[in-house]
Amino acid sequence: MKKTRRDFLKSAAAGGALVAAPFSLHAEEEHLKESDEAVGMLYDSTLCVGCKACVTKCKQVNDMEAVPSPSDEDRIWDSPEDLDYRTRNIIKLYKDKENEANWDYVKYQCMHCIKPSCVSACPVSAMEQEKERGIVFYDKNKCIGCRYCQIACPFNIPKFGWPETFPKIVKCDLCKYTNLKVKGEPACVETCPTQAVIYGKRKDLLAEAKRRLVTSPEKYTGEIYGEYEVGGTNVLYLAGTDFSNLGFPELEKESAAVRSEHIQHTLYKGFIAPVALYGFLAMVALKNRKTAQQVEKEHVIEKEIETELKHEDEGGDK
Repeated sequence: MKKTRRDFLKSAAAGGALVAAPFSLHAEEEHLKESDEAVGMLYDSTLCVGCKACVTKCKQVNDMEAVPSPSDEDRIWDSPEDLDYRTRNIIKLYKDKENEANWDYVKYQCMHCIKPSCVSACPVSAMEQEKERGIVFYDKNKCIGCRYCQIACPFNIPKFGWPETFPKIVKCDLCKYTNLKVKGEPACVETCPTQAVIYGKRKDLLAEAKRRLVTSPEKYTGEIYGEYEVGGTNVLYLAGTDFSNLGFPELEKESAAVRSEHIQHTLYKGFIAPVALYGFLAMVALKNRKTAQQVEKEHVIEKEIETELKHEDEGGDK
């Protein structure tokens, strides 16, 4: 059967539709694979007093330098304005736009997504995830500095140490190699005086968050941020104001990593699609080659006929 460029494009479009069709089911299956041993944190904004003890303790335990404010000439006061290569965890203050007398604190650090886009985007597995506990961590010895993890993260968490001689990506790893390993909980949890942030298994933290919503509905918005966003996160949040007022993005329930991996795995599973593509291209090339050879052969025959006719004409003239 003769294959045309239009036939190929139609086949490609049909394949794309087949890839997209089962996505929702696949995403749900991925979500159900969440480990019962997955750990994380629950942060309750209504309990936070903004003391920033967690920020200081995080830096002490993980050996990170202080970030002085622009007005701190003596450089003795740690006052980071946002997450960067020197700050894994930060407390921010958000004021009510309509009533500045009302404000809320919020804690930012890596969300430790159940299906992390940063891990999916990393081409060398420098960004990894523990299979059982779900902790997302970074291996500087594998990193090539591409910073794809920064682009892929829906929460804009990973930071790159541009001023460093040997820069690396910096993000919260739940004190995997430090406080969690030695004391069984992250440094920020250990030092919080009001227990605004607690550590445990995700399933237990989710149950505790739901319990608080039921027992004190007047305190909260009724939502648990991180329960479903981007497939779910291991760091969960409760707040007394809408999460958009605290700087949290409104995200889909499906993880972008699941979507991209589903498409890639479907296309490249068994290397069928590339083989089919290269087979089609080889067929076109072979066909073109045969056509070119045929044209050349016909051209040679025409030249021979012209030569014979010329000889015959010359013989007739004689």
